[in-house]
Parts: sequence; structure tokens; C-alpha cells
Amino acid sequence: MKNNLIIDIEERLIRYLSRTFAGRVHDKRICDEEDCTFLPGCVLFKDTGLQGYEPANVCTYQPKKKPRGQDLSPADKAENKMIASIRILVEHVIAGVKRCRIVYEILRNTTAQFDDLVMEIACGLHNFRATLRYAV
Repeated sequence: MKNNLIIDIEERLIRYLSRTFAGRVHDKRICDEEDCTFLPGCVLFKDTGLQGYEPANVCTYQPKKKPRGQDLSPADKAENKMIASIRILVEHVIAGVKRCRIVYEILRNTTAQFDDLVMEIACGLHNFRATLRYAV
């Protein structure tokens, strides 16, 4: 099972949670089906799963791959390092959601939309912890 998340880096909060899809569905297809809208001027740091996803009025950054048989230029390496330093914050938020064991272990409950409810609760708990942590 998989979901796409939109995360506010400054506040480390989850601002959007897609519905749950089967694990074989590609991340870009999830974004296309969900039809996420962004505020104009937003910046989107995406991973390679969203290659080709370019929403309107949004500045997107994706790490550059090393060309076959060549090295990346120092400017490309510096840009990849900057993107990675921001993406690690996203990964920390995802890890905060996965503190709830029910999210990353096999869910055997086959009730309709129960997996969406579980993920929504886990994201809500993460946002609650994050607001308490950074409120001081």
C-alpha cells in the first residue's frame, strides 16, 4: 500500500494525504489521479518517483543523475546536495508517521477504506506531535 504526502518543510507538518493505492501503482500516476493543486510560487522537491510530474505555477527540483561514463559537474553536485538536505526533512516526517507500527506492517483488516483511515490517523498523530514539539 502507498500514499503520497505533501509536507510543509518549515513547520514539518503533513498538509496533504492522498488516498491509499496498491503498491504497484506508480507515484506519478497517483499524483495525476489525485490532481493536487499548489499555490502559485510553491517549491516542490520531488524524488525520482515523480519524474515527469510538473504541476503548473510550481518550481520543481529533482536530483540529477550522473551521465553514463561521466561525472556530474560541481554545480550539479552542489544542487543535488541542497536537494538532499531538504529531502531528508521529508524522510524524517515520513519516519514520524511510521512510528505507528500499524502503518508499516502488514494490515490484515480488509474492511473498505480502513487502510485510508489508519494512514489518516497516523498522519494526524504526527502533526499533533510536531505542533507540540515546535510550539515552544
